[in-house]
Amino acid sequence: MAHKATSKSAPRLKPEDGRNCTGLNLRKATRAVTQYYDAALQPSGLKSTQFSLLSVVETQGPIVMGGLAEVLVMDRTTLTRNLKPLEAQGLIRIEPGKDRRARIVSLTAKGRKVVMTARPLWRQAQTEIVGRLGETRWRGLLHDLRATIAAVPEV
Repeated sequence: MAHKATSKSAPRLKPEDGRNCTGLNLRKATRAVTQYYDAALQPSGLKSTQFSLLSVVETQGPIVMGGLAEVLVMDRTTLTRNLKPLEAQGLIRIEPGKDRRARIVSLTAKGRKVVMTARPLWRQAQTEIVGRLGETRWRGLLHDLRATIAAVPEV
């Protein structure tokens, strides 16, 4: 599926125009990128969202579920729903912390193996996306996305 903006000259953007809605355009970009990474990761059996989640758990080490939700900018209910299939597949372990209310998420040996299998597929997709954007635009995009996350008021 091709995703291209089709305008010959950059129109003057008007914030009040619904087509320029930040939420709409971020969702469109997210869907396009997610579809691409999902296709690239298909041989590993993981969706891009699952790979991202497993990668964060791998990087952070055992992590309290609330901390993981914060890193992912995800509410705990959605995080729990996303973790269940990974736990059922034996890719992660969720155990009580020192405080019985806290839950600790960690990667299992099987989870590490799946991440190692998926990482080259992800890396190839990442390289392709960076190449198509150009490194300067890609770095700017990451900067702008981080600034957008920081600018959004907490709800």
